[in-house]
Amino acid sequence: MDKKHALIRRPSPRLADGLVTHIERSPVDVELAKRQWEDYVAALHDAGWQTHEVAPADDCPDAVFVEDTMVVYGDTAVIARPGADERKPETPAAEAAVRELGYRIARIEAPGTLDGGDVLKFGGTVWVGRGGRTNDEGIAQLAAHLEPLGARVVTVPLTKVLHLKSAVTALPDGTVVGYEPLVDDPGVWENFLAVPEESGAHVVLLDGETILMAADAPRTAELYRERGYRVIEVDISEYEKLEGCVTCLSVRLRGMPD
Repeated sequence: MDKKHALIRRPSPRLADGLVTHIERSPVDVELAKRQWEDYVAALHDAGWQTHEVAPADDCPDAVFVEDTMVVYGDTAVIARPGADERKPETPAAEAAVRELGYRIARIEAPGTLDGGDVLKFGGTVWVGRGGRTNDEGIAQLAAHLEPLGARVVTVPLTKVLHLKSAVTALPDGTVVGYEPLVDDPGVWENFLAVPEESGAHVVLLDGETILMAADAPRTAELYRERGYRVIEVDISEYEKLEGCVTCLSVRLRGMPD
């Protein structure tokens, strides 16, 4: 069985200054956000995951969204080049963490930009959202790194949300789930399931039967339970105010190198 490891990074004291692009800014309760982060990490631990903490980046308000720093495929970690200049300082410590865990390192180089949150992987296919943070050059470089490893990289148009995984994620059976008003083209996916709540489209696969999702999508949670999944719900209200979701708060390292 694959080892279950995840990278995490604690929230910056400046979290409330994080970037917002597609939503109105609203006040963030940083103390509540810290407690929500601890509950998120506890949920990973309770599900049998071991976490590895990336060194804090207190000067980077968005650093808690550690998923954006890289794309991990097999034993390779492709270090991202964030599309927002304010976020570029987030990557060195994240790279150091996966290097220490034994991953081979590749990088997205200028003029390419790529955020890890724009990348959805399932069953050998890697969908990449081309939008405000990830450009064509970044996608081409990612393909050059991953296609020799057997991946098929597919570009997906993205205009309605910050990151691809703000619009769609995948269930353990490969069904891609999305909140249709925020998905540019559901036809990209052969097996697409529309869900009734925006945050219901964001799931973290904890194992083949268990998914983690935000607590503010009860109708979608019930839909998943009806499909036979065990659903763990966590409150991430303060991160949602910054366009964050459950996927953004960790990098799942399935099958970590020995």
